[in-house]
Amino acid sequence: YLERHFGNPSSIHAAGREARAAIDDARDRLAALLGAKPHEIIFTGGGTEADNLAVIGLARASVARGKHLITCATEHHAVLHAFEHLQKKEGFRVTWLPVDRGGRIDLAQLAEALTPETTLVSIMSANNETGTLQPVREIAALCRARGVLFHSDAIQSFGKEPLAARDFDALALTAHKFHGPKGAGLLCLRAGLDLERLQHGGS
Repeated sequence: YLERHFGNPSSIHAAGREARAAIDDARDRLAALLGAKPHEIIFTGGGTEADNLAVIGLARASVARGKHLITCATEHHAVLHAFEHLQKKEGFRVTWLPVDRGGRIDLAQLAEALTPETTLVSIMSANNETGTLQPVREIAALCRARGVLFHSDAIQSFGKEPLAARDFDALALTAHKFHGPKGAGLLCLRAGLDLERLQHGGS
């Protein structure tokens, strides 16, 4: 697809249709792996773009409900810097949860940090430096009970730990971590959620 099948998948010529068929096939396969619907898969240029799209796009789309966000102090920079931008440039209030000696957050601290103004929690499933696994299913249940969106950077755990899209509102992955091409990522976004796009133009 870099040398022979490089058509623009938005074009209707033969090369474009061939590329579009490959993308549709990849979307169907990934949706099946995640237990998601194909239209819930958004392809990106990598994990950073997927994380940024989720964090910034969901925070902006939910601003009418509140401007409080929660994340963890040991997140990947793709998440940390997105939250820092929202805090410094767009007036959001961010709670930065600490971790214990094992690198895990305290669920009681998360529950205490949630307020009626909280719209988004972002906690990675597995840390990229320490390998620490966070209790994402418990976090998801807590967020769901409080009506708060839950995003997870699952880039390090996909293919190693069981993941189901239904446990998350937004899930970021990147292809090169599971034998796909570099420069390709995805955001699995639960159907029906509002997301403010970060790029405008091509479909």
